[in-house]
Amino acid sequence: MRILFPILVIVPALEIFLLLYAGKTLGPIPTFLLVIGTGLLGAYLAKKQGLATLTKAREQLAYGELPGEAILDGICILLGGAVLLTPGFVTDALGFFLLFPPTRKRVKPILAKWLQRFFRNKNHVTIIRR
Repeated sequence: MRILFPILVIVPALEIFLLLYAGKTLGPIPTFLLVIGTGLLGAYLAKKQGLATLTKAREQLAYGELPGEAILDGICILLGGAVLLTPGFVTDALGFFLLFPPTRKRVKPILAKWLQRFFRNKNHVTIIRR
């Protein structure tokens, strides 16, 4: 709950400030093109990285291995692609951070720890098919 406030209030306010500042500094057309360009580049990178990760996971499953690393990569790529599609410079920086493999390696251990804690505390939902 304490992280919800910054995400819903502070981040959008910072994004608006930076977009206005960039619009004033660079001009409205270059700022608009920059926002559209990062969105398109992010969508392309997310698709490329996502397909590579999916292929890696399938190969690991075919060899009888659990695709733990591939799943963590997939979560990071999904989150990175989603925040890159939202306009703004802060979310773009976070999105590119999650999409590039060298920087994603820094996030994966933190994400793995959080997921272990989440499932260990039994804060998960079980879906039963009938």
